[in-house]
Amino acid sequence: MDSVRHDGLGGRAIRFTGNWREYLPIAATNVLLVVVTLGVYRFWASARERRYLWSRTHVIDDTLEWTGTGKEMFFGFLMVMAVMLPFFLFIQLVFPALVARGKEGAAAGLATLVYLGIFVLIGFARFRALRYRLSRTWWHGIRGGSDDSGWSYAAEYLGRSLAAFATLFIMFPWAQTSLWNLRWNKMSFGPLPFRADLTTEGLKRRWALLYIAPFAMLIVGGILAAIVGFSLRSSVNGATLGVIFVGLFALVYLAIPLATLHWYAKYYRHAAAATSLGELQFGFDATTWDWLKLFLGNIAWAMVTLGFGISFWGYRNWSFIVRHAHLYGHIDLAELTQSTTRAPRESEGFADAFDLGAI
Repeated sequence: MDSVRHDGLGGRAIRFTGNWREYLPIAATNVLLVVVTLGVYRFWASARERRYLWSRTHVIDDTLEWTGTGKEMFFGFLMVMAVMLPFFLFIQLVFPALVARGKEGAAAGLATLVYLGIFVLIGFARFRALRYRLSRTWWHGIRGGSDDSGWSYAAEYLGRSLAAFATLFIMFPWAQTSLWNLRWNKMSFGPLPFRADLTTEGLKRRWALLYIAPFAMLIVGGILAAIVGFSLRSSVNGATLGVIFVGLFALVYLAIPLATLHWYAKYYRHAAAATSLGELQFGFDATTWDWLKLFLGNIAWAMVTLGFGISFWGYRNWSFIVRHAHLYGHIDLAELTQSTTRAPRESEGFADAFDLGAI
């Protein structure tokens, strides 16, 4: 088959062809069955949702196919609960018992080990979620995956998280970019390996803006607190105090989240541009304003529909990603062969337990 070129003037290489009216019956029945089964059906609901979203995602000249099942996701969840049970029992039973017996040092030491273990599991979860989803994503009869177990990445995740924490998060951009590279460089699709070479270049300024936001909040908060104290002594009218409290509210609940969103918007644009698959280069063009509209729209959907709109969040998030994603370069379909990586039997249960996305 000839090489396929895309994302030129002839049209987008990645596009989403679904619509909300088509998805509505899936969302409605999923909600109903999840409620009736007291939440158990949510694994099958997730599988139904992904089958629809993948089937409406057109990549170059064919649609994606999701082959994961609710059954394997359910059993993956049960496996995770078995692993997490000792952590839960320690926090709920062992730790209070040690403190009650005056063994605070032992309790603190064991608690530290428990939380380090949880960090390792979070890294493991993020890696395995990506591996699982690639292994269940088919295109032209080809799937992705990885032969790496994920434990080495979990150790790297712990080490880089500790480095970021020890430096008061000054090294956070380095930790995030290096972990992106480590994760994607162990993945492949068919015979083609993913390659990621993300650096902190172009990201430091935005991180600096986010980093100083809490300190600026403390300074401004101190100034406003002093003004409040002065106002109370000086019997300043309530309107002035109202403005001050609104300013504090905006600073805490708007400024810092917006600065965080501003950082991640650029991070994902850079991450996509630094990632490739064979001769295919990825791109992503969502701006901070685009992300903000998505999040506000999700909240509005949920409020207007009295909560039912939450069932559309997966649909909206996926279509958003696809609309802003790009592919550049070319691929020779004749050279594509099936992946030789082992398809994991378990799902991304750990990621689900920690509420983590695959990316």
